[in-house]
Amino acid sequence: MTLDLDLLRALVAVAESGSFTAAADVVGRSQSAVSQKVLRLEEALGLRLFERTSRSLNLTQDGHRVLIAGRRLLAQYEAFMRELREPPQPTTLRLGVSENLVQTQLPLLLSRFSQQYPNVQLELATGSSQSLITSHEAGLLDVVFAKRKREGSAHRGRVIWREPLAWFASTNFRNDSSSPARLIMMPPPCGYREVMTETLDSARREWTIACTASNLLGVQAAVVGGLGVAVMGKSFAQSGMKILPTSTQWPALPASEVAVIGEDSSAQHLVQPLISLFVEVLTESSFVTLDTTLEAV
Repeated sequence: MTLDLDLLRALVAVAESGSFTAAADVVGRSQSAVSQKVLRLEEALGLRLFERTSRSLNLTQDGHRVLIAGRRLLAQYEAFMRELREPPQPTTLRLGVSENLVQTQLPLLLSRFSQQYPNVQLELATGSSQSLITSHEAGLLDVVFAKRKREGSAHRGRVIWREPLAWFASTNFRNDSSSPARLIMMPPPCGYREVMTETLDSARREWTIACTASNLLGVQAAVVGGLGVAVMGKSFAQSGMKILPTSTQWPALPASEVAVIGEDSSAQHLVQPLISLFVEVLTESSFVTLDTTLEAV
């Protein structure tokens, strides 16, 4: 079977943008043309890639598998074409990764990147998204993976991943609706902190700060230790935690986003494969989270 790469590009555009309409703007084609390409891809593979309703568009499990493999194939094709057409490129990449992504996703990303590009020297910086963006604007980093809350973000860059947020507590947590919510948070500026306080303020739920931790590891330790409740991405679930179900006490939360900044850098030949690998790692992390049993109150 011969597969048209444009069909894979249409799939990637729809998955990244979240809709056929937005994907049409990305690829410069009509909405119907993009929809037809996805349908042709489904027919060629004999798989259903999207679950469609009038209000939502979500990848199926097969869709996630095809997306991962498709991104890898497109990155390899683009690398092949660049190798034929372009002169040798720099072998150093200055990479910035938000500290919210370091614990779970970064080790696997670095392992896979080094396997594919053993001769590339990485200069790795981790920290808050805002500090990394500032370093990029100052010319100190080639590419940044920044995590941010979805609504109201002024950060630039292309969104490559969206992750649901959740209220986390220890497995022994018992809710006391008569007392203010005891929150665990990092110092400002912090997107998770803003989401927690803004969401509870909107719901008119009183809250108090039970613990301020300097980093995400401290937040997780405080949650498992039973000091209070925190908002994190679902991929940060670990033993000793449970997700609190949405209620009037714990209102629904927005999604967070991961954006890439610096796709047009001089190290573009390394950046695009790195993005594909990162999305692959994020996708795998989401499946691990879905397979993890989290006790609910």
